[in-house]
Amino acid sequence: MANAVVSQSGGPTGVINASLTGVILEACNQPRIDNVYGAVHAVRGIVEEKFIDLRQISVSTLQKVSRSPSSALGSSRDKPDEDYCRRILEVFKKWEIHYFYYIGGNDSANTCYIVNNMAEKSGYDLKAFHVPKTIDNDLLVTDHCPGYGTAAKFVACALMGDDLDNRALPGVKIDVIMGRHAGFLTAATALARRRQEDGPHLIYMPERPIPMDKFIADVDAVYKKYNRCVIAVSEGIGDTDGKTWAEKLAENAERDAHGNVQLSGTGALADFLAAEIKTKLKIKRIRADTFGYLQRSFAGLQSEVDVEEAHACGRQAVLYSMKYDNGSVAIKRTGNGSHYGVEYFRTDLSTVAEKAKSMPPEFINAEGNGVTDVFLEYAAPLAGKLPETEYLGTYPIVTNP
Repeated sequence: MANAVVSQSGGPTGVINASLTGVILEACNQPRIDNVYGAVHAVRGIVEEKFIDLRQISVSTLQKVSRSPSSALGSSRDKPDEDYCRRILEVFKKWEIHYFYYIGGNDSANTCYIVNNMAEKSGYDLKAFHVPKTIDNDLLVTDHCPGYGTAAKFVACALMGDDLDNRALPGVKIDVIMGRHAGFLTAATALARRRQEDGPHLIYMPERPIPMDKFIADVDAVYKKYNRCVIAVSEGIGDTDGKTWAEKLAENAERDAHGNVQLSGTGALADFLAAEIKTKLKIKRIRADTFGYLQRSFAGLQSEVDVEEAHACGRQAVLYSMKYDNGSVAIKRTGNGSHYGVEYFRTDLSTVAEKAKSMPPEFINAEGNGVTDVFLEYAAPLAGKLPETEYLGTYPIVTNP
């Protein structure tokens, strides 16, 4: 008997369930696979043997699951070490699981890598495959990651609305976007612009340090030009000394299981930047929001391209497992604009495990406060079609005849 298990790890996304259904439907279609199990709450569910029988889920239910945000099987932030992975392998042997599909980021790829190596050394036949997922878009090898396009669409739509709000009641608006080390998601707010004067007027990403005096000068210049300023800031932006502003603000900051300072669950950075602008520029109307977890699981706003590619990545993981012992699914872009297209390929787990990429220099403008047309060409097809908006306040003022 050869059974399969699939689970979802890390932060949820708007399309991680599309990858899940891709795995389920293809696994159920493979004659080599007997039972298909879903581990509830990722690796924690595996070691606690909390499995559900996915063959019993109807196609109509799976269709709804595919269109639902967040992780349908639940998730976990556990970062398995070798001992943890040894327990995973023991459960696999007990349940005769020979196919392991893990949907997640680079840490999930590393879990697959460790478990697969242990299985190989012990002589146990295991096919371990990683299915990419992250709104940060920071996995190596792949052109982009499932989950990013939908999150990019969300922040672009949010900034469209925020910019119109800021036009109606002018002032300074700061939006703090997810992105600890990579600025791809914050950069996607640039897709909100439809007119020359549209915001966000300033975009700051962690790849480019921003000293406070430069930040204040940028805001001052935009405010003097438009009498308002909309700013998108990555939660991971830092000073030239290499420390993030969030870390400077939180000497006793909470850290997660991976040792990272908690950035998304607090509005401290947004409040700090707002206070700096108010104090140094004497602008009265300043507002700040931290988007936080809203960016991950917003219902009804999926990118169609993202859904399709997420599903395909899940399906490809199963197909590759019929030929190879392990691997991660990656995406190669074959065209842009109206000719946008992709193809899928397998890469070794070692090329993705515990590694991350940053935005390339050509995506960020010379001033470090915005993006280039090269980035817009990259991101636009991933987010898909965005709303059209209009504003009447810039039309000529008529005088009484």
